[in-house]
Amino acid sequence: MAFHFSLATVLRVRAIIEEREEGILQKILFDISKVFGALERIDMQIEEADNSRHAEVLKPCIGLDVHASYGEVKELKQRRKDFEDKIQKLEEARDRQLTIYEAARRNREMLTDMREKKRTAYDAEMNKREQKTLDDNYISRRGRG
Repeated sequence: MAFHFSLATVLRVRAIIEEREEGILQKILFDISKVFGALERIDMQIEEADNSRHAEVLKPCIGLDVHASYGEVKELKQRRKDFEDKIQKLEEARDRQLTIYEAARRNREMLTDMREKKRTAYDAEMNKREQKTLDDNYISRRGRG
């Protein structure tokens, strides 16, 4: 008689759910890293614009160029603020998803532990039966001889 775990299907479903939730969490973490990369690029662009403007301070220039430069920096700062807001939302989503993932993992681990306990009990019972059979065979042979 082979080992059979009656909740094997439920365990498979819970493992699939855990994998799905982990994938969602990984996607959120990837999105966070992409936004941080975009923030770094914007910071570099702001720094370059500031350095360019400071280098041009003593040179004669047209007011339109100065106005355009300030407009560019203002736009970059607005984009930076938008990205910071996006990071905050993504971090909140990450925290929610982490809670969901941990619950899915606990559910799967609970069934995995239950299966392992049942498997251990099954193996012990099979070993006990096998030993009893060997003992019975030995006793019957001894009785004949």
